[in-house]
Amino acid sequence: MRSSRLYLSATLSNGALVPLDEAAAHYLKTVLRLKKGHRLTVFHGDGREWPATVAALGRDGVLLQLGDSLLPLRESPLKTHLALGISRSEKMDFALQKAVELGVTMITPLQTDHCVVRLDDDKRISRHQHWLRVAISACEQSGRNVVPRIEKPRPFYEWLEQSEGTRLVLDPRGAKSLDQLAPPTEGITFVSGPEGGFSEEERATAIQKGCLPIRLGPRILRTETAVLAILSAAQILWGDWRV
Repeated sequence: MRSSRLYLSATLSNGALVPLDEAAAHYLKTVLRLKKGHRLTVFHGDGREWPATVAALGRDGVLLQLGDSLLPLRESPLKTHLALGISRSEKMDFALQKAVELGVTMITPLQTDHCVVRLDDDKRISRHQHWLRVAISACEQSGRNVVPRIEKPRPFYEWLEQSEGTRLVLDPRGAKSLDQLAPPTEGITFVSGPEGGFSEEERATAIQKGCLPIRLGPRILRTETAVLAILSAAQILWGDWRV
C-alpha cells in the first residue's frame, strides 16, 4: 500500500517531535485515518522529505516523530511555466492539479477577455489561497517535494508586457508544433487560454510581443485538456518522461 504523504508548513528537522496544527491534525485523523504508531512521509516544500511516525494522537493534538531527511530526485530537469487563462472553478482546479502532477514549475492565472470568471480583490485572494491548496494536495498525491510557485491572478496584457524568455502560445492556427522547436536551455513558458480561447486582439498582441504560436494537432482541445497535452508532450521531448 502506498505510504501517506502530508505537507507541513512548520519548520522540519531530523529527529524533531512536531506538533500538528488543527487543520493538519484533522486531516491526519479523519482523512488519512492514521493511528498512533502509523508511519507516513512529511515534506515542507524545499525538496526534502522525512519519514515520520505518529507518536501521540488524542484530544490534546497530534505529534509526529521525524526520522532523517531524504532528498529523492522527483523534480523534472525541464523548467516549465504555465500562464493559464482562468476558467470555471472545477476546470481550473483540474488543470492546476494535473499541471502539478506533470511537473510544472510555476503557474500564473491570467484574467483574459473571454474569462467567464471575474475576480474582485477579495476573490483574488481567496482563489489564490484555494489554488495553492490544490497544488499542495497534488504534490502530496504525486510524490513531489517542491511545491510549484502559484502566482496571484494577473491581467493578460500586464503579464505579457512583463514576461520574457521562450513563450509558446497554444493556438490551433499555429504553423509549428512542439517537436519542430529546439530544446529549451533556460526553461519554457506555455500560454494557454480559458474557455473560449484568446480573443483576436490577445492573440495578435501575444505574437507581436514575441510569443510563438504552436499547435498540438488537428483537433480543438478544451482548456483543461490542452494543459495536460502540452505538458505531457514537453516532458516526453525534453523532460524526464520515457515512453
